Amino acid sequence: MAKRKWKKNVFSYSVIYESAPEGGYVASVPALPGCHTQGETLEETERNVKEAIGVYIESLLAHGEPIPEEPRILQGKVEVQVA
Repeated sequence: MAKRKWKKNVFSYSVIYESAPEGGYVASVPALPGCHTQGETLEETERNVKEAIGVYIESLLAHGEPIPEEPRILQGKVEVQVA
């Protein structure tokens, strides 16, 4: 991906939040492979994922790698009948 200058170092990415079976929440960032975290509450999970994104981007910058732009993400839900 091409390098891009970002205004005021502000980045915006979609985050997927899911309830964890053992309690709390898990968050992942589809545009940043391997960028995920968890927390006991949604608020804690959001703080944690912001930190995870920041660390991820800092690592890319430190290694001279481009910052990924988020592709168009579509989310849907389908029903499937099983016999």
